[in-house]
Amino acid sequence: MSEAVDGFNPEYDPTGIEGGLDTNLLPWLDIPNTNGVSMKTVRASMESGMFSLILKIEEGKAFPTSVFLGGMDLLVLSGELDFSQGGQTSALKPGTWGFVPANTKVGSIAAKEESEILVNCFNGVSILNSNGSVEAIFTAMDVNHLAKDVGVTMVPSSLADCARARPNAYKGDPSPLAIAKRNANELVDGEPSGDINKYAHDYFIDAKTVPWIINPDLPDIGLKILRVSEETGVISLIVKHKGVATPHTHIGAADFLVLSGAIGYRAGPPEGYGAGMWFYEPAGARHESTQSLTDEPLIYTANVYGPLIFDSGKGTPVEAVLSWVEYVALAEGGGAELVPNSEAAEKALLAWSPLKS
Repeated sequence: MSEAVDGFNPEYDPTGIEGGLDTNLLPWLDIPNTNGVSMKTVRASMESGMFSLILKIEEGKAFPTSVFLGGMDLLVLSGELDFSQGGQTSALKPGTWGFVPANTKVGSIAAKEESEILVNCFNGVSILNSNGSVEAIFTAMDVNHLAKDVGVTMVPSSLADCARARPNAYKGDPSPLAIAKRNANELVDGEPSGDINKYAHDYFIDAKTVPWIINPDLPDIGLKILRVSEETGVISLIVKHKGVATPHTHIGAADFLVLSGAIGYRAGPPEGYGAGMWFYEPAGARHESTQSLTDEPLIYTANVYGPLIFDSGKGTPVEAVLSWVEYVALAEGGGAELVPNSEAAEKALLAWSPLKS
């Protein structure tokens, strides 16, 4: 029997490391080959190459010219940035959500004031020199090594790893996120701020302009549907959780960042988890109950990497299946405009190559 099978926890009992990480307790680590850009390391997959971070860019500094080899999605949590690509610039304010397609060459992501951004990179990032050649490639392996060097244990990527004993916690001083110091539901659940929805790139959308959609099968949960990939089945959402979610199993993995309120979660404390708590639910994970624990709206981001199956409890028949197909129908019925998944091939901006004329 393989190590993974031997470590598999079919009931997903809360006996190990689980899938949650309080990002407020993590240090900011400098990203190599950048100036004034740091990160909180959350997850790095040694299988797929995907990694999840919270980035901080200091005022007046920028993430350098880069090619995002596997694409990237982001949510601006605080501050204000200028995103430059293809000779155009989009102003990104708090509540801006975006998906930058694979192989996009980004001129810079510059902070007009200190900014924090939730980022999911679906593969490595090539950092370029001024002549367009590759200076460095930043990968999940780099994230993994940098986290280990300072004693940060990131979120596991499989059920087997979640069931293993929890390592010692990071011993350094906490560095709370900006959203942990205020009511961050205004990021996605308020009035649009001026011309924030007028972007120069189709990659971005003001999350506040996206309508809340109610699935009749889940009346206590509101959804802002941001992106749906028919190719991979990935769905990106903002969720407003009022009641108790019915029992369900994650056929595909999912990740979440709590923006406001408190989430009651398997094996969690009675008071729940608040803003800045990041979760990863590996494929096969099961929830008997997930709920809001305060009168304040529980709002969180969600990337869902495969279908969800709903039932009435362990051993009961399947009552509903939610895949990308159902989310597309919900978006169309609710009038949500989805962020595109790619650009036309003739618009792609690739890194310099000696094979190009």
